[in-house]
Amino acid sequence: MKRLERHCVLYILCVLQKLKEAFRGKYGQMPQFFACAPGRVNLIGEHIDYCGYAVLPMAIEQNILAAVSVSDSKTIQLANTEPKYKDFTVSADGIFIDRENPQWHYFFLCGVRGIQEHLSLSSLAGMCCMVDGTIPASSGLSSSSALVCCAGLVTMEANQKHLSKVTLAETCAKCERYIGTEGGGMDQSISFLAEEGTAKLIEFNPLRATDVRLPDGAVFVIANCCVEMNKAASSHFNMRVVECRIATKMLAKARGLDWSHLLKLGDLQKELQVSLEQMLELVEEVLHPEPYSRDEICKTLGISTEQLCEDILSANTQHATDFKLYQRARHVYSEAAHVLQFKAACDSSPANAVAQLGDLMNRSHASCRDLYECSCPELDQLVDICLQAGAVGSRLTGAGWGGCTVSMVPGERLDSFLQTVREHYYVPDARRSALEKQSLFVTRPGRGAAIFIEG
Repeated sequence: MKRLERHCVLYILCVLQKLKEAFRGKYGQMPQFFACAPGRVNLIGEHIDYCGYAVLPMAIEQNILAAVSVSDSKTIQLANTEPKYKDFTVSADGIFIDRENPQWHYFFLCGVRGIQEHLSLSSLAGMCCMVDGTIPASSGLSSSSALVCCAGLVTMEANQKHLSKVTLAETCAKCERYIGTEGGGMDQSISFLAEEGTAKLIEFNPLRATDVRLPDGAVFVIANCCVEMNKAASSHFNMRVVECRIATKMLAKARGLDWSHLLKLGDLQKELQVSLEQMLELVEEVLHPEPYSRDEICKTLGISTEQLCEDILSANTQHATDFKLYQRARHVYSEAAHVLQFKAACDSSPANAVAQLGDLMNRSHASCRDLYECSCPELDQLVDICLQAGAVGSRLTGAGWGGCTVSMVPGERLDSFLQTVREHYYVPDARRSALEKQSLFVTRPGRGAAIFIEG
């Protein structure tokens, strides 16, 4: 263990030194501090944080890192060690975020603007920033949210302010909506609240994190299907948010509640004070499996098409005509139950805990694939290969429609598992094979976001 810790420290120092040199080459000076925010892998609980339900992620070693110096220039200068991400400079007093053009620098500026507005800062310090990252882009491992969190941390430090980790997480979750993504806060919460060696049960309203000890005898392996999905650049993600919002209102209307103020399926359960099992029964009773049209929704709720567009649909779902309310609600309530069952199995640690957790992961993927329809053929193929290679459970992780799977693998099967996945998924395809080293890796619970002061 000491040898591993020493290796990690040396690796971090090496990464910081390289970033320091890149910063000096770009700006002709040394950075004053560094900020780091990790990515995450969600073990179970997909697409339910924005519905108000608990999720169970852990931070990973891959992260977003920024080297920073503060200046009197009244500008924010952004550069990236990856040449394909172009430099960007903006006035500190005139931050604009173009949600129609979700470039990397706009995600960074989401974090800057969020902290500025939370602290009511009339004027921001000028900054020179050099950003580096080891989280594969558009992979479902939260590279964009980690960038927002890193930027929020940078802005707080550069302006000599202090906020708690919980406040930082809540603020960064809200400010990512400047780019148009209506997420629920899981990614930002684990990035700030993570602790090395433990997964976390993340609960919302109020935000809180509880340690979850993962069972001995198994490891988690991440595998990237190599299909990229930028959730801010498409309507898939926000369409699911909207469908859950409409399902909430339709179910509330059927139970005689004031549906107008209810936005989340979790809030509806609290209002009704019933179990998840009873919510699933309500979905079966009230919603039909066939897609709902705009006219049917408006007629049921007693609203006009204009009200639907203005009050319920998001900016990038105005085109939608059909809504699968039954399927989305079934997924959310069953997946919320999966999270609680996963946590209970970890806590009680029965003899067959690994098998129980694997089964829950498999059920979760089936729900994501069949009810939430956020998988893709490559993810399904990769999940099948992982299970055939010896995983007890495998599922997509992150928003889906591409990105990564996470598999639970008994320790004694790890080497043969990795070899089989390489041979059956990566080697036969030239593009995947070229990406394999950064696409298939064992992961352990990592630490949360931090500031490192130079010197």
